[in-house]
Amino acid sequence: MAEELNLVLPPEVAFDEAALKVFISRQIKSEEFTYRTVKRSVDARQSVIKVNVSLQIFAPGEMTEQIEPFHSNDVSSGREVIVAGLGPAGLFASLALIEAGLKPVIIERGTEVPERKRDVAAISTKHIVNPDSNYCFGEGGAGTFSDGKLYTRSKKRGDNRRVLELLVLHGADPAILYEAHPHLGTDRLPRIITSIRETILKSGGVIMFKSRITDIIIENNCFRGVTVNGSQVIKAGDIVLATGHSSRDIYQALFSRNVKLVYKPFAMGVRVEHQQELIDRMQYHGKTRGEYLPAASYTLVTQVDGRGVYSFCMCPGGFMVPSATGPEEVVVNGMSPSGRNSKFANSGIVVEIREEDIPAEFGKTPLAGMLFQQSLEKLAWENGGRSQCAPAQRLADFVAGKRSASLPQVSYFPGVTPSALNEWLPEFITSGLQKGLTAFGRSMKGFVTNEAVVVAVESRTSSPVRILRDRETMTAEGISGLYPAGEGAGYAGGIVSSAVDGQRVAEKIAEKYRNK
Repeated sequence: MAEELNLVLPPEVAFDEAALKVFISRQIKSEEFTYRTVKRSVDARQSVIKVNVSLQIFAPGEMTEQIEPFHSNDVSSGREVIVAGLGPAGLFASLALIEAGLKPVIIERGTEVPERKRDVAAISTKHIVNPDSNYCFGEGGAGTFSDGKLYTRSKKRGDNRRVLELLVLHGADPAILYEAHPHLGTDRLPRIITSIRETILKSGGVIMFKSRITDIIIENNCFRGVTVNGSQVIKAGDIVLATGHSSRDIYQALFSRNVKLVYKPFAMGVRVEHQQELIDRMQYHGKTRGEYLPAASYTLVTQVDGRGVYSFCMCPGGFMVPSATGPEEVVVNGMSPSGRNSKFANSGIVVEIREEDIPAEFGKTPLAGMLFQQSLEKLAWENGGRSQCAPAQRLADFVAGKRSASLPQVSYFPGVTPSALNEWLPEFITSGLQKGLTAFGRSMKGFVTNEAVVVAVESRTSSPVRILRDRETMTAEGISGLYPAGEGAGYAGGIVSSAVDGQRVAEKIAEKYRNK
């Protein structure tokens, strides 16, 4: 029987395996033991920083593996289910389909990881955006070249633990199973995604790269198949529609097919970048983090005139990247490597966008928010120099409504262009950001500084569209066989919740055939 041990430790003990073993030995008065870490979190609320660690202590030979293996089946001759998109929802739906004995036929508009890396590099070096292979589209979806955060606020039914286990089985650090804020890192994600692809193929699944879905075939309120690249028809009775929050052409296709869509509240704003050392000093009470503490992060939220303003996808020790999916757009995002060892820290600071905020020129359809989102990305392109250079302003200048004559060094590789963001961003966004950043500066002394920079535009926080689906069957309302999943469906946000949603949809499909 395992003994539970809950400890409050200094960082130099909690993050040093040898020191931790010595401490445990003194606590249990024995040197003969093995242990498993259940949870670990840094508590920096007080001047003396502590780490909360929960452990299970075992007698020698007593500890057993707790990760459930992947239950592979040969599905090469199984019933085919189309999976549209190879992001987190599509990948984990495919794994769940295989465990259920069903054959995923994955249709991915982008390329495999090696080729996708070249396309991503071309955005920064040549300012060329491939609309099918970029930071959002391609093998692994937006997750492949993301920060790799695995923590989620989602309370929806689903097995978060199983997602983490499957990631570990495919090469992720086992520490993600117990860290309070697990993180993979953009440097490790590509090989994990490649490993999952190999599992799918070895099990008999099919993956079609460079295959853009150009139409969704619906007859008599039933899904019948898809058209790929304008001419190839692939027929099936079921599809997991996991195309991500940036697939604007899919939303247009669904709208034209009278699939029920609604506006979904989302958020837009800017990315704010500081020196990581400054964030460390603010969060660790004036101290450097030293050898053991992780790069400090922050979570900020406030209300401005009844509207939410908050930090999004904070990337300690990270860098900003260009995330546009089409020409004449500028979109900024952030990511961190596994070591979080960049000298920069960045985060989205965004303002809630409500349906009534959308200008009348974008119409009253469920796609109005998407069109408004795209319009700001085009404005960012115009104001950044009509390239992938992004418009930027010193942080304190932005808050004060002053132009910046120069800009500090930034991590954004395509480059930045001085721009008075308040002169072209919508007034309600500018006002919300200025007041929100002022409030954040009160809670984090030194946050509003001209040594920091704001870069526009951070627009892809989540889907601006929701595909309505039946609560019980998880199919699109009134259409059998069409299963919207993940961020693009408007039912998830981030790697873990998207993966869980993909699993749940796959289980519904499997349940349907088990009951026949």
